[in-house]
Amino acid sequence: MRFLKMLGLFLVFLSITALAANKLGIHDVGRITFSSPVRVGSNLLPAGEYVVRHTMEGQDHVMAFESLKNKEVFKVKCTLEPLTQKADQDKTVYEVTSSNERVLHELVFRGDTAKHVF
Repeated sequence: MRFLKMLGLFLVFLSITALAANKLGIHDVGRITFSSPVRVGSNLLPAGEYVVRHTMEGQDHVMAFESLKNKEVFKVKCTLEPLTQKADQDKTVYEVTSSNERVLHELVFRGDTAKHVF
């Protein structure tokens, strides 16, 4: 009986911790593939696969794009904007400049309730 009580307390603690960790409505880590070079903030990311991590630097939201090919990391400040409902798929919003350069403006990961705006 004591074991079940301790197990129950542990599960409650674990649930509270999990909810607190995702209070922003976003996943901390995601993956994205760019088929061509993309400008994100002031960084020009080469085509390829990236692990994307949302971090905080003081009060600033920062997205770190880590290349799976050479482990190079590109950091960009972002703003979180709430979505009206949970995203049912990944989404990227680009602008194509007159010089045919793709510029990333928004990034949404499936299951998130907020989008990253650059």
